[in-house]
Amino acid sequence: MDELGQQVNSSSLGETTHADESLIKVVVPILDGLILVTGLVGQILVITILNGRRRKESQPPHGTDTLLLALSAADLLLLLCLPFHTSAITLGFWPFGSFLCKGISFLGVACSAASVFTLAALAVTRYLTVVHSTWAYRLRMHRCIKLTVALLWVPASALAAPQFAFRTITTSRAVYCFAFLSDFSQLVYSISLFLFGFALPLGIIVLMYTKIYCFLRHARLLGNAPQLERYQSQVTQTSALLVLVFTLLWLPSYALMFSFIGGSMKDSPGYNTVAILARLLTSSAAVVNPILYGFMSQRFRRELKELGRERWAWCKSCLIGCPDIFNRDMVQPFELDTTSERCQT
Repeated sequence: MDELGQQVNSSSLGETTHADESLIKVVVPILDGLILVTGLVGQILVITILNGRRRKESQPPHGTDTLLLALSAADLLLLLCLPFHTSAITLGFWPFGSFLCKGISFLGVACSAASVFTLAALAVTRYLTVVHSTWAYRLRMHRCIKLTVALLWVPASALAAPQFAFRTITTSRAVYCFAFLSDFSQLVYSISLFLFGFALPLGIIVLMYTKIYCFLRHARLLGNAPQLERYQSQVTQTSALLVLVFTLLWLPSYALMFSFIGGSMKDSPGYNTVAILARLLTSSAAVVNPILYGFMSQRFRRELKELGRERWAWCKSCLIGCPDIFNRDMVQPFELDTTSERCQT
């Protein structure tokens, strides 16, 4: 996402028509604002529910929960980069200086890569849980996953390191956070991002869910678990949706990134508009991930309803119970104490 965003920021919006430029400067902040708000709400809900689940359960946290927390953390950091890109596109130049040019570029690529790597790790974890459940339990997979979450940031940071090392600003007509390498070096770097940040994780996701499907289908055909037919159908639909959404969100940005380097489209009048739309797609991954990996779970939706009921009961007790504190003649001492404590917590 960040690589494409920097290309848009470094391109002059003056190459488009004045009407298109004005439209972009109005529409981009609105759409980015919606993505930022909905993404923050979704990620905070996921983190709140998963942390509440860990407190309620006496046993170690499930590996999937740990990965979902890591995914939310990466997506939250990615969302924090969004206002910088929005400001640069709206203003038509980069106003934050050289250090933030490097830092935001590094953080954007690192968080994007870590988020994608975590999605691949989620697919592997689900495969091990379904197909090799006994082996996964004996291995105490939750401990391995904690280490995996930390190690995922190593290749993610390695992919992002050139951003901090070579990214710079240029002052041709205005200040831009500009592409930092020669055409050949930029092509090599873009290929690396595509292979390790898109193709490899997508291949792992497809392979793992395919193996899960084949395992469930084989078990059902053998008659060992006839009730798996419904579960197999759900897994098939969910897996297809995950792969489709992953491809639709990330592939357009890489396609435009290569077209920008090749020079085949960057001089066309509508390039900036198409590039911004592709950037919006990748930015919306932070909104879509909580929906696909959290809200689609029946257990998660049930816990979300319980959380809503708890918060509503707490708010209702404060709104209704607290005013009664001042009417001491109508409230018994025990009721007064418990109500005041409830309203103070």
